Amino acid sequence: MGGASRWWLHHALESLNQSLHGKLNIFEGDPLQVLSLLAEQSNASSIVWNRCYEPWRIARDGKIKAALKDMGMEVESFNGSLLWEPWQVLKKDETAYKVFTPYYRRGCLSKAPPRKPMPAPSNVLAQALSKDSLALSELNLLPTIPWDTEMQARWDISETAAQDRLDDFVMSELEDYREGRNFPDKANVSRLSAYLHFGQISANTAWYRASDAAALINNEASVDTFLSELGWREFSHYLLYHFPQLPKANLQSRFDIFPWAANTNADLKAWQQGRTGYPLVDAGMRELFTTGYMHNRVRMVVGSFLVKNLLIHWHKGEEWFWDCLVDADLAANSASWQWIAGCGADAAPFFRIFNPITQSEKFDKQGEYIRRYVPELAQMPAKYIHAPWLAPPEVLAAAEVEIGTNYPSPIMDIKESRERALAAFALTKNVA
Repeated sequence: MGGASRWWLHHALESLNQSLHGKLNIFEGDPLQVLSLLAEQSNASSIVWNRCYEPWRIARDGKIKAALKDMGMEVESFNGSLLWEPWQVLKKDETAYKVFTPYYRRGCLSKAPPRKPMPAPSNVLAQALSKDSLALSELNLLPTIPWDTEMQARWDISETAAQDRLDDFVMSELEDYREGRNFPDKANVSRLSAYLHFGQISANTAWYRASDAAALINNEASVDTFLSELGWREFSHYLLYHFPQLPKANLQSRFDIFPWAANTNADLKAWQQGRTGYPLVDAGMRELFTTGYMHNRVRMVVGSFLVKNLLIHWHKGEEWFWDCLVDADLAANSASWQWIAGCGADAAPFFRIFNPITQSEKFDKQGEYIRRYVPELAQMPAKYIHAPWLAPPEVLAAAEVEIGTNYPSPIMDIKESRERALAAFALTKNVA
């Protein structure tokens, strides 16, 4: 796991342990040996777990299940994290979908509805701590160099907090979700992704809570859009299941010959640090590093900027997000970077290159999001905050901004970089 995910997991386990009155058992070692020992110590006749869908975990769990059955154990696994199983949603020819809309509309929605969440059990018997159980601190999940100050202030990492976040979203923000989700300075996004990833709330709970809210709000389109976003989460896991090469290999092989730029270390570092000279990009990258999260609209902009304007391989973006996102998920991270790079399933066309200036002017018109994360530009008037290098000298002076000194000059020209990207893409067009 990346650093931000490890940080979240520590606090999630800490919260879980509190809910179990300090009786959370933590073990390290070969899982088959650990499970066998636990079964023996507790006189268990069956072992059950919720499935994982990452390729290496599927292989691991299959071997464990077979071995435990050979020992005479009753073993069963369940779907605890997805709305539909990946192998249940196939085209008529029994092959996997590669385009989201038919996958979701014709595939998923034609199946039985997702199972309804069950109430929390009231008769869970917490065993005493095993003598072999580790202390949470022994997992060494927290950073040795503190960088998580703002993250601690931003997030409440618990199952209760997940339920409260969903309630607040459904009651206060869902009605304007369809349009409001595009504006990074607004609250119209769920911010549930990390809770979903770590199992602190289920997609089924979110699905039915939003569906039930449809009768209470006056915007069915927003409810449908939110449910389809849960569908995109499903699609990512579906793609990883059917195409296990997703994290590293281009799903569209013609991109294997794409001419990525060389000697990009300086540009990559500027992008990572939010020092590109393009305020929306910089605001997004700084939000990511300080909070472990980035608004989805801005994720698309910074991703496009990296792979298209800078011609830096999407692997570099995927790796940075993996380390910085509290909601880092192998399926979603891989599928999303392949989508923005144009090389994945149902990907954004490569020629769709997000202009960070016009995106900023459209979705952060007054510059509130930029001011929050790029305080050097806090005094810039809205007219010039999206491209401060174009502001008259007197405007820059009044805002105490010195381009190239306390705020960087643009690291490349948007128009020229767009033309360079399209020329690079043209080299792949005739490849089968």
